[in-house]
Amino acid sequence: MYDPSPRTLEILPRLQAFMRQHVYPAERAYEAQLNAGPSRWVQPAIMEELKAKARAEGLWNLFMADPEFGPGLGNFEYAPLCEVMGRSPIAPETFNCSAPDVGNMEVLARYGSKTQQERWLKPLLEGRIRSIFAMTEPDVASSDATNIATRILRDGGNYVIDGRKWRSSNACHPHAGFAIVMGKTDPAAAKHKQQSMAIVPLDAPGVSLMRHLPVFGFDHAPYGHGEMLFRAVRVPAENLILGEGRGFEIAQGRLGLGRIHHCMRLIGLAERMLEAMLRRVRARVAFGRPLAERDTIRADIANSRCEIEQARLLVLHTARLIDRLGNKDARRQIAMIKIVVPNMAQRVIDRAIQAHGGAGMTGDFGRPHALAEARYLRIGDGPDEVHREAIAKLELKRALDPA
Repeated sequence: MYDPSPRTLEILPRLQAFMRQHVYPAERAYEAQLNAGPSRWVQPAIMEELKAKARAEGLWNLFMADPEFGPGLGNFEYAPLCEVMGRSPIAPETFNCSAPDVGNMEVLARYGSKTQQERWLKPLLEGRIRSIFAMTEPDVASSDATNIATRILRDGGNYVIDGRKWRSSNACHPHAGFAIVMGKTDPAAAKHKQQSMAIVPLDAPGVSLMRHLPVFGFDHAPYGHGEMLFRAVRVPAENLILGEGRGFEIAQGRLGLGRIHHCMRLIGLAERMLEAMLRRVRARVAFGRPLAERDTIRADIANSRCEIEQARLLVLHTARLIDRLGNKDARRQIAMIKIVVPNMAQRVIDRAIQAHGGAGMTGDFGRPHALAEARYLRIGDGPDEVHREAIAKLELKRALDPA
């Protein structure tokens, strides 16, 4: 039932070979170049080399379901490919499949005008620029998009934007060219018709990066999350996406796909952590026996394998539902994977840290960074509690109206 499609089977071995030949060997060089530069907010040269190679081999924009802009793979077809990319922190950008650009490209491909696509989508698809998604705000509970306080007001042929955003993905990247900003155009409208999204060039007067926001002490350079200020920022009316009052609708479409992509990548990360754990426990001897012979270690290995397989099947099921029914009809499953997968990855990575002992807490093996990523994604795209509430409501509704 969940066998990969012929198109996935054609791409997957090429992607895996590229990872072995180019991506994994480049990880240390990438980090070294990042640390050796004038600041950590400069793109390492090796990334541009990797991107050129990936594009030359046709391993580019694999996420894009619209055949006008990409290979036209569905979510189910893309899932195994995205999982492979999740195994390395530098892989998603290598193949031009990294957040938040993926979500922004999908928004512009699905909802953008021809002018917006030519001006903003095209350079993103070509990997010439990066982008920012600015939705979350520091003063409101932004997991509920109806709380957004940033204002987007019409003024003749322009819109004027005022607000403060934080946890804005990619805010510190040196190649970031624009942000998609969510704000309210009409607070008096119906609850889910108040919000709109606008494209804001980063060189527009009034746009400023107030500060970088680390995640559990990691800067995520050269991408980073940032707090941004928009003060009387004027953009042409044509920069509004889809129209006034369509922001919540766009957000629902964007976040549903973003959530499943995050989960796909996390499964790949968990797989790599389990592989590292297996190597460690076979090679490490304590009290006269390899760690691999210890019952507690074996239990950790078995539990990790069970949990990864369960999570993968749920993600594949969800991907297929999205392809068949759309985000709205798959929202229960999307909420499920957003709870299950980050929690699974957090547990698997924690076991890998434990198996590495003191070394697991250092940066030598990448375990703390992986743990921070999994823990962050229990909040990113909505906290666990929000998704549990959504599932419970849908289950109760199904029980009352089984038809």
